[in-house]
Amino acid sequence: MDAEDHILVEHDTTGIVTVTLNKPAKRNAMSYAMWRELGEIYTALGKRTDVRVVILTGAGGNFCAGADISEFAKVRNSEASAKVYNEAGDFATRAIINLPQPTVAAVNGYGVGGGCGLALACDLRVGDPTTRMGIPAARLSIVYSTLDCDLLLRAVGLANAKLVLYSGRYFELDACRSMGLVDVVAEDGALAGAKALAAELAMRAPLSQRGAKVVLEALARGEAGKRAEEIEAVQVAAVNSQDYREAAKAFLEKRTPVFTGR
Repeated sequence: MDAEDHILVEHDTTGIVTVTLNKPAKRNAMSYAMWRELGEIYTALGKRTDVRVVILTGAGGNFCAGADISEFAKVRNSEASAKVYNEAGDFATRAIINLPQPTVAAVNGYGVGGGCGLALACDLRVGDPTTRMGIPAARLSIVYSTLDCDLLLRAVGLANAKLVLYSGRYFELDACRSMGLVDVVAEDGALAGAKALAAELAMRAPLSQRGAKVVLEALARGEAGKRAEEIEAVQVAAVNSQDYREAAKAFLEKRTPVFTGR
């Protein structure tokens, strides 16, 4: 991969993909081009049957410091250009949310602003003693999008969401863990912890995980009734799968099942 690539994608032999934000000199702050590219990467990964888990992390000791404000004078300098810029951010965020496979954020160092939003778009977040998370909207006179506010609210609850958005604070690991910004703490580093978690998830039944995501997202959004046919379809697909039969056989044979996603 070229050293100038701002997003790196690494596939391993177990189906774990690591997506690395790679602009360490700016704490991996996201440019407009990076928002677009990240959305395209996750959209493409969602179509692959060989991808089991996707980790999002940052290079150089930080996850992501949010948007690259230094380019705002060029790419976000009017109401029209701000709309285009915000759509690129939403595209990336929705691509992560809608990925059928499990997603894990390895939040080392700063995961703030838009970086906090990217972490919240992932299913699970792993932090370490260096983790600092928050949203500095109140420092910048910005009102966060409905999408990002929804992700924050779901993760931390109403009172904590108000604290995050009203104060603009950067919260250290213990506070992040207690309020729900971080789900798993890895003392040996967020990326190492995320890889260990991903390895565990990659051993489980993909159809079960994908189905669980459909059901949980529908419930979280109050759409379970509207998506009843979709929910039933993922349940039926799992019961009719080779993996379902493999799990029963492995149980009788007292061995670990080998799942293929079929």
